[in-house]
Amino acid sequence: MLVPALSVAAFLSGALCVHGKYSDSKVLLYVFKPLTTLLILGVAVAAGAFATTYGRLVALAILFSLAGDIFLMLPKDRFINGLLSFLAAHVVLIVAFALQATGLSWWSLLPVAAGVVMYSALAPHLGHMKVPVVVYITVIAAMAWSALERWHLQGSTSAALAALGSVLFLFSDSALALNRFRAKFRSADLLVLSTYYASIWLIALSVHPAWM
Repeated sequence: MLVPALSVAAFLSGALCVHGKYSDSKVLLYVFKPLTTLLILGVAVAAGAFATTYGRLVALAILFSLAGDIFLMLPKDRFINGLLSFLAAHVVLIVAFALQATGLSWWSLLPVAAGVVMYSALAPHLGHMKVPVVVYITVIAAMAWSALERWHLQGSTSAALAALGSVLFLFSDSALALNRFRAKFRSADLLVLSTYYASIWLIALSVHPAWM
């Protein structure tokens, strides 16, 4: 019962975080943005993260994501710090997925194509951020590809959850990048936060030993 309870708590906390963002409430944002990620980390632990190497790596990736959350919400622009934190999270997830299965199929390369399209859309607006952004896009595309390839080879519930979570992570980061570098749009925060929390929640659930 702990996993459902923590999941509901994370959903409510995430909703309050989004509300804080749109109501410009620093208190709500500073409390519930990291709290939501912590609750999702709790989901992973309750689901059995410490029982397997895969689970421990996922928990570590969520911790790096928590660091990224904190950097990105600070009043002083810490975008590079946040970028590096999430970059570390994606690298850890690549290792986690690759330990489970490796391979190469054409449909799993779709995230790479998505990354190319994203960079093409952002490139004229990046300025001195071109190199960091292209590195980040390459790594997150590789993360989504490795998750999809694991699903293709294993077909397990764990692999399916992680694959969907990875694709949502890619979508969330794409929306964040478009809003920051190309053109701001009002629904950006809702799209970024909702898909981000859904992504790491699905990946957290994927550590359940019975589903692997």
